[in-house]
Amino acid sequence: SAVYLLLTTVQYATRPDLPRLAYRKLKGKGPGVVFLPGYASNMGGLKAEALEEFCRSLGHSYLRCTTVAGISSIIVRDSNNSVILVGSSMGGWLMLLAALARPEKIAALVGIATAADHFVTAFNSLPIETKKEIEEKGSWSFPTRHNEEGSYTMSLDFLKEAENHCVLQSPIPVSCPVRLLHGMKDGDVPWHVSMQVAERVLSKDVDVILRKHAQHRMSEKDDIKLMVYTIDDLIDKLTTLG
Repeated sequence: SAVYLLLTTVQYATRPDLPRLAYRKLKGKGPGVVFLPGYASNMGGLKAEALEEFCRSLGHSYLRCTTVAGISSIIVRDSNNSVILVGSSMGGWLMLLAALARPEKIAALVGIATAADHFVTAFNSLPIETKKEIEEKGSWSFPTRHNEEGSYTMSLDFLKEAENHCVLQSPIPVSCPVRLLHGMKDGDVPWHVSMQVAERVLSKDVDVILRKHAQHRMSEKDDIKLMVYTIDDLIDKLTTLG
């Protein structure tokens, strides 16, 4: 409908000395759902679309945006309600950082193939010679099956900045419910990263759900069903508690 399209028009948040942050917002009741996509993904993927449809059907607010650090400012400015953060891949890492920055705004976390510390861990595991070459070049290109070019390129500055935001070295002071979904056939981010997150978060309400044949994107019909069911279950739980 025209109203639906109007509600989900792309908007831009301007932030001092930082790039604009693109996002789409659907108005509704709380708890709201905020979706953070993965590295080099966009906010128009299958998971993002399915979540918007789900939130619209239940009348809950929904926000999806490009993966850029600074999401916490959008959550604070654009939400009167607490939110369920849903982070996919690197979005799962940012989800944890946002929860640390704005704990009072976060009702629950749902990580999908959470890539906490992943780029830093992967870079640190490279041979010394390879790391030297990357440092001289100023960027790192690594293979991927998820785009036409067959690789992603990341600047050394981005990597160095990421090192300042690692979360798995110490306990993660997050006390809200946490759900971590991961495919055991994930060829990009090993499923044991989700197990590490589960061990590190201080919350007592933590579930890890492994799908034996799911891959990194978790965009198959049954993967998306599981994601929606998990969020629906959390909304029920939070509404009952509230």
